[in-house]
Amino acid sequence: LRKQSTSTIGVIVPRLNSYIMSTVLAGMEKVANEEGFNLIISQSLESQKKEIANAQTMFNSRVDGLLVSVAFDTDSFEHFQPFLKKKIPLIFFDRILENNNCPSIVIDNTKAGYEATNHLIQQGRSNILHITGNLQRNVYADRLKGYQQALLENEIPFQKDFLWETALNLEAGKEVAQRIKAMPNRP
Repeated sequence: LRKQSTSTIGVIVPRLNSYIMSTVLAGMEKVANEEGFNLIISQSLESQKKEIANAQTMFNSRVDGLLVSVAFDTDSFEHFQPFLKKKIPLIFFDRILENNNCPSIVIDNTKAGYEATNHLIQQGRSNILHITGNLQRNVYADRLKGYQQALLENEIPFQKDFLWETALNLEAGKEVAQRIKAMPNRP
């Protein structure tokens, strides 16, 4: 306590039951442990309200830093302000909020959307459905840009009814499968 350090880093993720998130968390934990830090991990369950509560808990627990992948419906930075005021490092990853005072770690989602779509086109496909999450999130908006760019470059018209925004959970997956099965001209 004299050093004003807890040797703890907080992490807030949307859901723990994602292969990508569990892989990212395993990597974070490995690196943090090698540097003498432990992680406190919480999930927002895709809710800004829960994310706010998690951020407050992390702040009250005096974490030495916070890593965040924001929830589907997060539209405010306000609940992260206390970290900046106390000069507690704050980093966004995967799903980010744009803020000049905080670094962000993301992949090139536009390129990923482009390459996935272009791969299907190279396989002779032209009736390509794009299933996405909340387009307010950088990840999904950027992947859509890549999808649209690949269609445009290959002179395939963008069909608005082939863009489905979902919650990207098990129930949404079942609904999507049923909708596709019922389509006369399947993607």
